[in-house]
Amino acid sequence: MPTKLPNEREMRQPGSMELDPSSEGVAIEETRRLIASSKVEGTPVFNRAEEQLGMVYNFMVDKVSGQVAYVVMRFGGFLGIGESYHPLPWRALTYDTRLGGYVVDIDKDRLAGAPRYGADEDPFTDDEYGARVDAYYRITPTA
Repeated sequence: MPTKLPNEREMRQPGSMELDPSSEGVAIEETRRLIASSKVEGTPVFNRAEEQLGMVYNFMVDKVSGQVAYVVMRFGGFLGIGESYHPLPWRALTYDTRLGGYVVDIDKDRLAGAPRYGADEDPFTDDEYGARVDAYYRITPTA
């Protein structure tokens, strides 16, 4: 399923069981187009002013489309105490090779008011939570 990236083309037929659409061979960590989730987790997240906001904690994958829907960013706290988790729409992030991390167009003040949750909460059990996250970041849902 296309993600509307520049110069993107459909790399496999819908419903295909082809696991390596890039034909680069199966890799454990990373290829030119693919990256293991374990390498994304822990990647820094910056704002446009190049201030580090947090780190990628994990990401949420849509079970039906197979597309990454949200990156959950770990923010603040010390030794796990006082941390909060901010879901960011995947489409709101861009990767900056110079910074070695993802960039989101949000400042620290706006992030403070963004949807978030604590370590003992699971807001994604609410079917409308994702829509509220998208609305906050002004992301138009894909069909």
